[in-house]
Amino acid sequence: MGSFANGQNGSELGIQMPAMGSSAVPEPPTTSVAVRCPRLDMAMVATRAAALVMALLSMSLMVSAKQRGSLIIFGIEIPLYAKWSLSDSMKSLVGLSAEAAAYSLAQLLSIAYKALKKVPVVPSRRYAWMLLAGDQVFAYAMLSGGSAAAAVANLNRTGIRHTALPNFCKPLPRFCDLSAASIACAFLSCAFLAASAVIDVIWLSNL
Repeated sequence: MGSFANGQNGSELGIQMPAMGSSAVPEPPTTSVAVRCPRLDMAMVATRAAALVMALLSMSLMVSAKQRGSLIIFGIEIPLYAKWSLSDSMKSLVGLSAEAAAYSLAQLLSIAYKALKKVPVVPSRRYAWMLLAGDQVFAYAMLSGGSAAAAVANLNRTGIRHTALPNFCKPLPRFCDLSAASIACAFLSCAFLAASAVIDVIWLSNL
C-alpha cells in the first residue's frame, strides 16, 4: 500500500504539480496597455476646441439678438420688439449651447491635465465609450436645438403664407441676422462634436 501511495502521480487526481526543484514562476495576467497616438490627440484637441468656440459664439450671438422697430400695416404703424428670450426655441438653443460649451471645456481641461501628467489621453476602452456617448448626446442636442430655432427664424423671415402676417425681418434686420448667425454656429458646433465622436470610434479600434 505504501508503494502504491508513493507511486501515485498527480495526473490520477486531476492535479498537475510542478517538477521538483524547478523555479518556474506563474506569469502575471496580461493587461491592455493604453495606446499613444499624437495625431489622434491633436485631432481631438482641435475638434473639441472648435466645438467650444462655436457653442460660445452661438450662445453670445443669440443673447445679443434683440431689436426694436415698427411695422406699417394698412397705414397703421405698429411698434415691434424682438428678443431671443421671447421664443422658447431660442431660449432652448442658448441653454444647450451653454451646456455643450461647458462639456467641451471640461474635456479640454481633462486633456491638458493628462498631458501635464504624461498619461494617455484615452486610458481605456471604457473611457473611450464614455467619450463617444457624451459626444453623441451633445451633438444631437445641438442639432435639435439649432433645428427648432431655425424653424422660428425662418418663420420670422418668410412670414406665414395665406395670412396677413408679414416678413418681420424687414423692420428687424439686426435681430434676424444675429439669430441666423447663432443658428449657423450651433450647426457647426454639432458638426465638430460629431467629428469628435468619429475620433472616439478610431480610439476604440486602436485600444
